[in-house]
Amino acid sequence: MICNDLSIALAPILARYDKNQIVVVYDQNITLPTDVAGLASHSVYGLSVSETAKSLETVSLVWDFLFEKGITRRGLLIAVGGGILTDLCGFAASTYKRGIDYVNIPSTLLAMIDASSGGKTGFNYHGLKNSIGLFAPPVATLIWPQWLRTLPPQQFLCGFAEMLKTGLIADQCLWSRLLQYDLDTMDIDALTPLIRDCVAVKEQIVAADPREEGIRKTLNFGHTFGHALEELSHTQATPLDHGYAVLYGMIAELYLSVVKLACPKEPLQQLTQLMLHAYGKPQCKCSDRDPLIALMQQDKKNEHAEEINCTLLQAVGQPLINQLITPQEAAEAIDYLFSI
Repeated sequence: MICNDLSIALAPILARYDKNQIVVVYDQNITLPTDVAGLASHSVYGLSVSETAKSLETVSLVWDFLFEKGITRRGLLIAVGGGILTDLCGFAASTYKRGIDYVNIPSTLLAMIDASSGGKTGFNYHGLKNSIGLFAPPVATLIWPQWLRTLPPQQFLCGFAEMLKTGLIADQCLWSRLLQYDLDTMDIDALTPLIRDCVAVKEQIVAADPREEGIRKTLNFGHTFGHALEELSHTQATPLDHGYAVLYGMIAELYLSVVKLACPKEPLQQLTQLMLHAYGKPQCKCSDRDPLIALMQQDKKNEHAEEINCTLLQAVGQPLINQLITPQEAAEAIDYLFSI
């Protein structure tokens, strides 16, 4: 739920559990709001998280904390932080003693829109993003937009990229409203109804397909290319934030949508213009093309070895899942992205 007062929203949830069976795990990169529903009165553990630390080792730290505090199967884990932390904590909670309840309180726009809802949990393995995980929904996700007032612009833009993805797969009305949002002012009050509508789109899709066997794959738009760009960047000098990678991935996949499915060019032009205004061009080299294709061929969304499975668009609001592309088509889309 989206809440104006986090304490009021959290209180009835906490009332269902023994106080000694509630733990809070938070991202040390944020300031934990200790006045919220007495969070500080519970067992609290701060984690230093990053994309490179999204690993089994970090999950083990959470398990160790739960064991140390004597948490039983009737316990509750409250995860406060960005998408990396909610993914890790969700996996830790859903596997600890075969599963305990957990609540997500996302602190970033990206986590509010994407990672904290939908029930996907997991961590990176062998250099592949989110390749180990479970479908295990939280008992609640509490979105407190006021947290965004302290968010650095780059993190704000990461989350807005996922909102743009939602608009492209949802309908022309939401897409147009997102294009009209003023990224130069980043007005949180004006953003809140857009957050609500984007989360509602995702929740409707997840309710219809909780285990990603059909329509939920539409949420992967931009992610086949985006995950490859993100994974490759973490082997190089300048790691790429997830939201930026997804935005660049959407441009590559919109290009393929135009070429393969006769999607109108206008969304590609609009997104490209927005990228140049707010995000900047991707810092990639021609020599990155083959490693990117190899990473896409290992993507967990592929159903057969070395194929490349994408979600593409016939038009705004008309996504098509399970679109197989060849390495040659992938190379063409990468060349287009790099040439902007």
